[in-house]
Amino acid sequence: MGEREAFLDWFDTTWRAAEVALHQGDPAPRFQTWSAQPPVTLFGAWIEATDPDGAREVFERLARSFSGDPRCEVDLVAAEVVGDLAYTVHRELTSTTVDGRPRAYVLRVTQVYRREDGEWKVVHRHGDEAPDRGARPDAQP
Repeated sequence: MGEREAFLDWFDTTWRAAEVALHQGDPAPRFQTWSAQPPVTLFGAWIEATDPDGAREVFERLARSFSGDPRCEVDLVAAEVVGDLAYTVHRELTSTTVDGRPRAYVLRVTQVYRREDGEWKVVHRHGDEAPDRGARPDAQP
């Protein structure tokens, strides 16, 4: 398996499972997919952080706001690996409960990853809500 294929396998399994867990109220798996070494930046759709501790606080806060059995789909647009750095551009189509209210949304996301001790870690995330639901009407709850 090549570098890109191995990275995409990690993205499709470990990273995706961490996202589902976060939407079920458990931030621990996401902590495992994010770097604890600066620089780390998070420009989320709703909250941002500029260091590993700040990102961890954001994930804990988000996890407390989510509940229920989410539907999380990822539409990968682009991905590449160059040495110990990688990136993805994707859409996250999510139906979940946020602060007790059903919610469906599409986030447009760019992430940068760094290989640390042989494992991929997210070091930057920029996400925003797609104004037109990402041209995916099936993202409705």
